[in-house]
Amino acid sequence: MDGTTSSELPPGFRFHPTDEELIVYYLCNQATSKPCPASIIPEVDLYKFDPWELPDKTEFGENEWYFFSPRDRKYPNGVRPNRATVSGYWKATGTDKAIYSGSKLVGVKKSLVFYKGRPPKGDKTDWIMHEYRLAESKKPASRKIGSMRLDDWVLCRIYKKKSMARTMEHKEAHPKVQITNLLAANNDEQKMMMNLPRTWSLTYLLDMNYLGPILSDGSYSSSFDFQINTANIGVEPFVKSQPVEMTNNYVADSGKY
Repeated sequence: MDGTTSSELPPGFRFHPTDEELIVYYLCNQATSKPCPASIIPEVDLYKFDPWELPDKTEFGENEWYFFSPRDRKYPNGVRPNRATVSGYWKATGTDKAIYSGSKLVGVKKSLVFYKGRPPKGDKTDWIMHEYRLAESKKPASRKIGSMRLDDWVLCRIYKKKSMARTMEHKEAHPKVQITNLLAANNDEQKMMMNLPRTWSLTYLLDMNYLGPILSDGSYSSSFDFQINTANIGVEPFVKSQPVEMTNNYVADSGKY
């Protein structure tokens, strides 16, 4: 940077350039040593740092940060860039996107994701990079003998992706609890029904008050049909019980009906 800081920018300034603007007005100027429209993009060798360290390397940016960075070769005579950092590496994802200004190809945009650890067993993170390079950057960079420099400048946009999975889990937490409680209540009722004896005498039913569904006037309650079917599971599950009509023929002194 040439000394201009975010404090010298006009009030309310927001930096939301398009891909074309980043290439034409910033990266092209940086590569040809011309001043940029606003000197808010610092020069940082970002591969020497982990992504969470980069926001402190610039005075501008809240949710995304921009940097001019050189790229080094992974191998002395190769053209692949070295994307390893202190704690991990940047891995390319998807296909490169061509950037045009009118009908002229001016640059290429590459998307990368940061992984902690070492390949191929790194752990994926939410840190994302968009790397912009000039279309003519395929030409070998002028370098001294033995230098690992691949090209002088690329423009990188860094940001951290928000995780939507956690938000959805939080929203679904309460409905899941309610459904679980409802199922537990239904299971308790079913267990109570299953505790009914499978065989009994009418005297036993009267003593234990299992004939609540049968009204005193001899009429039949439909809920008793459900209890009978539930209690006889495993005996004759396919035989539907018939309505029961009771008469008060019980003789107290003999104990008979």
